[in-house]
Amino acid sequence: MIRATHIEEINQAAESEQDIIELDFDLRHRRRMSMTSFSGKQFLLDLHKATVLKDGDLLALDDGSYITVRAKAERVAEITALNTQHLVQIAWHLGNRHLPTQILEHSLRILDDHVIVELAQGLGAQVEIIDAPFQPEGGAYESTQPHNHGHGHV
Repeated sequence: MIRATHIEEINQAAESEQDIIELDFDLRHRRRMSMTSFSGKQFLLDLHKATVLKDGDLLALDDGSYITVRAKAERVAEITALNTQHLVQIAWHLGNRHLPTQILEHSLRILDDHVIVELAQGLGAQVEIIDAPFQPEGGAYESTQPHNHGHGHV
C-alpha cells in the first residue's frame, strides 16, 4: 500500500493538480490510519507521531504524488457577541473548559454541543448552528512551527 510519511508545505510540493482528502476535526488528528482520497487512491497515513492535519496541508506519498487535506464541513456553533469585550469574556469561558475553539474575526466557532450553546446563550451570546469547516486554535503546547507538534517536559 502507498504510504504518506510526511507533510510538506505547499511551496515545496509539485505544482501539478493535487488529489484531495476531506476529513472532519476528529479525523485530522492522527498518526497512522488507512485512508482513501476523492479519486479513490488508497493509502496509509504513516507519520512519525500524531499530528494535527490542517486545511491545505499536503500529504507526501512515497509514489511521488501529493494529497491535499481539506477540513470537512461539520455541525458547529458560531458564537457572536455584543462587542469585543463580550466576545473575549465568552472565549475565556470556553478556554476554561478546554474546548477546541476556532477564533474568527467577529465570532468564535466550536463543535455543536447543546450544553455549551446554552452556556454561551446564558452569557448573552447569539449562537447559530451551521455546517462549516472547523479549524480550532492549537493548544498551548503545540509548536508555532509548521508540523512540529512536540513539547518538552522539565
